[in-house]
Amino acid sequence: MRSIFSAALLAAIAFVPAAASAAPAAAPAATATPAAKTQTAKTQAAYTVQDTDLGTLLDDPVSQAILAKNIPEIVNSPQIDMGRAMTLSQLQQYAGDQLTNEKLAKIQADLDAAKPK
Repeated sequence: MRSIFSAALLAAIAFVPAAASAAPAAAPAATATPAAKTQTAKTQAAYTVQDTDLGTLLDDPVSQAILAKNIPEIVNSPQIDMGRAMTLSQLQQYAGDQLTNEKLAKIQADLDAAKPK
């Protein structure tokens, strides 16, 4: 049952018009980026698109800013909380047009650059 619910959620996230979610996203993304810079632009842990759930990424201000930069239409979706238990790789099967292999690689590169030493 959870799989069906998750599939429906992600399908809804994937089809949210970018224009509808992009306008409200401008203010939160702008505030998230400066906050991330004041925290030395390092994440709280080493995260991966394969193993780290979306909720963990969203709860870390630096990784949240990385996601907001790369996939604002997903991060700013009203249904985002329903996908918090899934990894970005798992979400890709439902939002493949927004989470391409190239996009996941870019997010991973940004996460790698921001990981603590």
